[in-house]
Amino acid sequence: MHQYIALFRGINVGGHNKLPMSELKDVLAGIGLQDVATYIQSGNVVFAVEQADKTMLVESIREAVNQSHGFAPQVMLLPVEEFARAAAANPYPEGEDEPKTLHLYFLAEEPQDPDLQKLAAIKYENERFALIGKVFYLHAPDGIGRSKLAAGVEKALDVPVTARNWRSVSKILEMVQ
Repeated sequence: MHQYIALFRGINVGGHNKLPMSELKDVLAGIGLQDVATYIQSGNVVFAVEQADKTMLVESIREAVNQSHGFAPQVMLLPVEEFARAAAANPYPEGEDEPKTLHLYFLAEEPQDPDLQKLAAIKYENERFALIGKVFYLHAPDGIGRSKLAAGVEKALDVPVTARNWRSVSKILEMVQ
């Protein structure tokens, strides 16, 4: 059995792409995923499956949601080990004390030509960031609500991303242990 974490992007935001987690669990169980568990309404799912082909899994998940709810959400699928490595590599451990200030952006792929200078130019003085492989780390002590850096990450990296704050990352890790 392989254990995965699925991070859904753009569901249950602003009244669009409504997908209650209880219904999502049923949809995923219906395509053969096992031990399905969710965390909060933003689409964090842990599951086990025998199949190890990530591309096929993502397409199966997207198609199942499309069939049941009329839209095919973007899904980042990470093996539990990869997710755990991303958390362990956090370059800003002091941000863990205020989990809403520390964000991990999970990237669909490693950026080919990330514009980190652009991000450095628009960041607030107390914001810090690092790109490590397929994870972008942002520590924003004043929050990300007005952060130009947080708003510009995806465009500067030129790859699809989905972000989770440290509280969500920690809770998801607890779910798989």
